[in-house]
Amino acid sequence: MYEDFHVSDRWSGEDLHCRWKGTLVAIATRHADAVDLRYDVNGRPMWIALPLDAWGRQKERSGKVITDQLAELFDEEPLKRLITEGYDSQREIYTMTVPEVLEHLDAVVAEAKAQGEMPTLPILA
Repeated sequence: MYEDFHVSDRWSGEDLHCRWKGTLVAIATRHADAVDLRYDVNGRPMWIALPLDAWGRQKERSGKVITDQLAELFDEEPLKRLITEGYDSQREIYTMTVPEVLEHLDAVVAEAKAQGEMPTLPILA
């Protein structure tokens, strides 16, 4: 779940410091049906785009919505995976599929249930 974290780039071995910076609805910013989560990766922007269809599918299957906090909490793992599996860490945007979003969402909810509560997001200065 969310934290500032470090991960090694698979190809260069470079230590990448990743930090969540914010959430934007992409309809307004790039005319896409997605919610974009912005991270700084060694000071460079990297965006994870979550398709809006995932919000509707989650509501249909569980009766509960994906909150902004929940979206931000579950995106650390996909970002780590992208970097360690060799995703081009120089690219600025990665779009997740609806099944990927729902799979990662299930993992975060299960972890939160095991801990007894959802972790809080940090206050960024």
